[in-house]
Amino acid sequence: MFDQILQFILTGVTVGATYALVALGFAIIYNASDVVNFAQGEFVMMGAMSAVALSAGDGLPMPVALICAVLITVCVGMLLQRFAIAPARGASVVTTIIITIGASIFLRGVALLVWGKDIFGMPHFSGEMPIHIGEATLLPQNLWVMGGTAVMVLAVHFFFNHTTPGKAILACSCNRTAAHLVGINVGLMMLIAYGLSAFLGAMAGILVAPITFTSYDAGVMLGLKGFSAAILGGMGNPMGAVAGGLLLGLIESLAAGLISSGYKDAIGFIILLLVLFFRPSGLFGKASVERV
Repeated sequence: MFDQILQFILTGVTVGATYALVALGFAIIYNASDVVNFAQGEFVMMGAMSAVALSAGDGLPMPVALICAVLITVCVGMLLQRFAIAPARGASVVTTIIITIGASIFLRGVALLVWGKDIFGMPHFSGEMPIHIGEATLLPQNLWVMGGTAVMVLAVHFFFNHTTPGKAILACSCNRTAAHLVGINVGLMMLIAYGLSAFLGAMAGILVAPITFTSYDAGVMLGLKGFSAAILGGMGNPMGAVAGGLLLGLIESLAAGLISSGYKDAIGFIILLLVLFFRPSGLFGKASVERV
């Protein structure tokens, strides 16, 4: 029984790490622009699908394809901000949500036209030889997902706390007018925030694609799970979003293993509803937030 629990935990941490990156992308954009970006899941899909397409057959070497896939997704994120979000500045929350949902549908439609409905796989980064921990096993790709997530979370933390652009984005999130008055280029900071969010989404897609495969609609469920994780950790709290992602992944994995895999997705959304009912600010969010 202990080995089974350990196996579920290892699986849950891997899945949760992916949710954490998606949730972190939600938190960054929400903090920077007060927008809930429901196209975040499509960044995950575009990163994975671009990497698969660029490396297929006699295409680019895998490392070059991965870099190009990330750059493509970052460009898509910046274009979304420039041509869809920025013109709607001052619009209501509902309007911006509708815009991001429309962008999500558009990106998914483009992916369907370009890559079709097939399901694609990516080669594992460092082989498929299982690693045994007692009776539990995990693939080297699981370690890539966990390690890559840890590195990116630490890098994001460093970016926002120890770099000038990161602090400028935080200043914009507190008060755009004041940030503009002290010389911060608010438009550029918003572009950087969306590019960073797209980067995290693309990396999540690339890291997990060798394990889960990918397709034009792979971002839908990952986006919803990432949103659930962001709500669970406290919307606007980056580290809370990471914790929410890991917690959601663990709960899903344990529920799928101990109860039934058929309830895995349902349990995630039940948790989301319970948090919204009883603690709308999330597990790690403040009870009330007042921007000054």
